[in-house]
Amino acid sequence: MSRPLHRGVSGGGRLSVNGPDFWDDSQMKDKIEKEDLERNRSPGDQTYSPTKFLCRILFPDNSPSKHNLGENGLLSDPFSPGTGRNRLKYALGLIRLSLVGIVLLALTGSFWWTISITSSSRGHIYHGYRQLQEQVVSDLRDIGQLSLGAANVKDMEYCPPESENFIPCFNVSENLDLGLSKGEEVDRHCGPGSRQNCLVLSPVNYKIPLRWPTGRDVIWHANVNITAQEVLSSGSMTKRLMMLEEEQISFRSDSAMFDSIEDYSHQIAEMIGLRNESNFVRAGVRTILDIGCGYGSFGAHLFSSQLLTMCVANYEASGSQVQLTLERGLPAMIGSFNSKQLPYPSLSFDMIHCAECHVDWDQKDGIFLVEVDRLLRPGGYFVWTSTVTNTQRSVRNKVSLKKWNFVRNFAESMCWELLPQQDETVVWKKTSLKKCYFARRPGVGPSICSKGQDIESPYYRPLQACIAGTQSRRWIPIEERTKWPSRAKLNSSELKIHGLLSEALAEDSLNWNSAVNNYWSLLSPLIFSDHPKRPGDDDPSPPYNMLRNVLDMNAHFGGLNAALLDARKSVWVMNVIPTSGPNYLPLIIDRGFVGVLHDWCEAFPTYPRTYDLVHANGLLSMEFGQHSRCPMFDLFIEMDRVLRPEVVVEEDGKRVIELLKWDPTLAVSALEKEYMVDEDKVKKAFKFPIKHGKALDLDEGDERKLNLLYTLPLVSPYSDGSKLDLWTVEAEKFRVGLIHEFLSLTLEKRAYIHNIVEFKEEFCLTKHTYQMLLKQPRTFYLAGTEMNWSVFLKDAYGEDGVLLNKDPQVLFNEKLYRYADMKVLKPSSDVYET
Repeated sequence: MSRPLHRGVSGGGRLSVNGPDFWDDSQMKDKIEKEDLERNRSPGDQTYSPTKFLCRILFPDNSPSKHNLGENGLLSDPFSPGTGRNRLKYALGLIRLSLVGIVLLALTGSFWWTISITSSSRGHIYHGYRQLQEQVVSDLRDIGQLSLGAANVKDMEYCPPESENFIPCFNVSENLDLGLSKGEEVDRHCGPGSRQNCLVLSPVNYKIPLRWPTGRDVIWHANVNITAQEVLSSGSMTKRLMMLEEEQISFRSDSAMFDSIEDYSHQIAEMIGLRNESNFVRAGVRTILDIGCGYGSFGAHLFSSQLLTMCVANYEASGSQVQLTLERGLPAMIGSFNSKQLPYPSLSFDMIHCAECHVDWDQKDGIFLVEVDRLLRPGGYFVWTSTVTNTQRSVRNKVSLKKWNFVRNFAESMCWELLPQQDETVVWKKTSLKKCYFARRPGVGPSICSKGQDIESPYYRPLQACIAGTQSRRWIPIEERTKWPSRAKLNSSELKIHGLLSEALAEDSLNWNSAVNNYWSLLSPLIFSDHPKRPGDDDPSPPYNMLRNVLDMNAHFGGLNAALLDARKSVWVMNVIPTSGPNYLPLIIDRGFVGVLHDWCEAFPTYPRTYDLVHANGLLSMEFGQHSRCPMFDLFIEMDRVLRPEVVVEEDGKRVIELLKWDPTLAVSALEKEYMVDEDKVKKAFKFPIKHGKALDLDEGDERKLNLLYTLPLVSPYSDGSKLDLWTVEAEKFRVGLIHEFLSLTLEKRAYIHNIVEFKEEFCLTKHTYQMLLKQPRTFYLAGTEMNWSVFLKDAYGEDGVLLNKDPQVLFNEKLYRYADMKVLKPSSDVYET
């Protein structure tokens, strides 16, 4: 059924046109489709779509009609191809439209992508800088609390004299009160209240340790807490290798048990199959854990063979093995085989040594031997010297025989190979093959740790009764590892195990080599162990060791340790990896260094006065940058506790700084230096007029000369002003010169009244300081009132009030303030935020 045709505009009105009264089929079909389309629109819809509007602009109708009438009397529509020519135009238009659209979309996308990247980058840079600013301000604020002067120093009290060997987290009496026993009372127990917020005093007769290597064999008796009876009493084999000589303890090489430590070390080397102990390194041995080390004589002897021995022993209130070992300049820390794993990674040591170390290896179902297995590298050695291993005695002593049989069988169940025994010393070699563990009979020996149990770097975790380290990528037999000293520079395949590129380690080494050179240049040579004597001492007796034990509190890759070795410095480094940061301790251990995991919100397991240098690169920002878990103040107290004092200790036990060297050029003030360059300028800078009677009838020139006579010479600010009469001209000259020197040493050449008054006693100031400075208008500029003023060094500022020669720190501060005040536009809004 045909539908009525409407000739006209959308209103349905009829138009009077000159044209045919009929339509061909195609035209009629198009017209019907168009009318259906128009009919389906909402009645009130009189708007163009964006695409159609764009087409109207791109393809305008050039007909003369005001209403764009076509030849057939209807409104022309570019989307209504009535003829073939129109279809061609329509196709070309679509092509042009597509090309233009593609270009517009590409430009728009590129524009918005650029805006988004720019905005996000700006936001990232801003927020990153803001974070850095807050971190710096936080660090400076906390450090400033320590250096505000006498007001805060009074808050820091000295610990009681009986606490001179105090170690937080090791309180035996408290632990006994809590019911701890069976060795756990000497274990480490850190918790709230374990610290003492006081400075640990040095012993009254404390003396600076002797210079290495003399200090290895002779230590001062007053520096350690040990009685003469403890020195002479029996103990472990290495404990008996010392004797008391007046004020010193000297360690000798002979004992009743063995001919010498040298013979003992030689014996162990032969049992392993080596010619002597100097061949340990060739066999892959570099780091040794010495359990219950006595006083470190075993490690002291092996040090000359490039072997690094870490001593671990229980906490001891008196006669401490760890304290005496550290006093000798040898690696040591408090640690025990009681209930917790030691804070070392699995597969850390090439050899573990126990000579009468008083560990009951047969107790707790052999769990202590399992911990030894965790710490040993594949192919490593466990050396045990004890009367228990003496088979002839054990036959007569059933208890000892039972212990020996248990240890021997348990070691065999862990795939340890027992080497030929000599005397009372036995050596086991840990297996290098993982398949040995799986070849054991079911139920024989400890099981293999699961992934959840096999934590590579535990931190005082309870002892585990399973074999660890088998799933580690670091499972490499000691014979296949790079030999020392090449081990310190791991190759690319070894670094790949730790997820590190060789370029990163090379860059780190380059930076630390440069840093160590700078340290040696900036710090006085007298603090280093390779310096033969103190400057100014013609023949020091005995020579002083100023640097031997180094504590790196945030060791990262161990770069400081490697750089010190490259520089051939006679030091050893305790590399500490904070628990709050990335764990690079396995990397440090694999480089042939010693190190430990530690939480710096807790006390370090060592005695007071045990380290010559504490290095804390990046530690403050790591521990206190985001969320501070503990006060920074506690960390500085801990640093003070572990540092050796380079001081003189008076009879009351308090420390007094000892002046070691004085450079006279340091006592030349800025004013004196300026006087050498421009004498007249300095003469005009100050005036100290004197009152004289009118009867003298002095003209202006004579009066000026008289005042100048009183002005010069000025009194040096580095002289002792306390000896001057407070109200004389000389005393006023001293005070003026002192404030001038004080201002010249500040960054911005200015100071507030509060800064000046803080040094009232040291500067010998009076209540008339404001009036005194007011009389020197050519030198000082005073701003504010008499009760609240600031003083500026006038020559340091230009006429516009801007500081002339700005220190780099001042420029940095100005830039910091600008960034802190800058405004950033959020990408998603029009709101500016500060």
